[in-house]
Amino acid sequence: MAATTGGHGTSPQTLGEGGVRRSLRVVQQTPRRSLALRWGVVALSVFAAALFVASFFMPWWRLWLFAPQYPKGLEVAISLTGVTGDVRELNILNHYIGMKGLEHAAPFERSFAAQGVGLIAVLALVFTLVAGKRWSWLLVVVGAAFPITFMIDGQYWMWKFGHSLDPHAPLRIPTFTPQLFGTGQIGQFMTFARPDPGFWLAVAAVALLLIAAVLRYRVCSKCARADDCGAVCPNGFIGPHAGEAKKG
Repeated sequence: MAATTGGHGTSPQTLGEGGVRRSLRVVQQTPRRSLALRWGVVALSVFAAALFVASFFMPWWRLWLFAPQYPKGLEVAISLTGVTGDVRELNILNHYIGMKGLEHAAPFERSFAAQGVGLIAVLALVFTLVAGKRWSWLLVVVGAAFPITFMIDGQYWMWKFGHSLDPHAPLRIPTFTPQLFGTGQIGQFMTFARPDPGFWLAVAAVALLLIAAVLRYRVCSKCARADDCGAVCPNGFIGPHAGEAKKG
């Protein structure tokens, strides 16, 4: 039996019965394709990090309060650094029921919001480039923790303000917790709350990180060092020796 090979990119050929040439197809993922997929994962993570940073400059939540004396309603927008909108009017109303001013909410969170967003963006990129196969899922966990923590923290402060009323206030009403989603009732006020663009930007960033993590898992599963890959990527996810087998 004789065998011949074609040029670059062709399949090996053999002589079968009667001298008929048959091609043997070799299915193999080329290094170029693997590298393109790796860079695609990095691009998704970079875009996600950019969305996290953009969310810092946008309002995350919005709240309206309606009452007969306020037919157009009062509106406040909650961002990572504070509250804007009809804050003065709302603080006057809060004073009568013994509720603290909105500027006293989440002082620690507001002070370190910029550093927190920057840290999450950097960690998303670090886990993309450095994390090994076993820790690649942390890429999504770090991103998802951002909007989830915001909602939990926001709900906590709403509960705290509504349950820390001054007993000597001019008006006494039962303790309350403002609704974080949808409609609610506070005294004679009907409330409505919903997420704003900053929150949705963060959610979109998490979705991109989820796609990046899935693609990264596929790349890592086909890597020559998948079996001995631990917490850190041995050759670097997009390094010059990415995907190569262990030497020696």
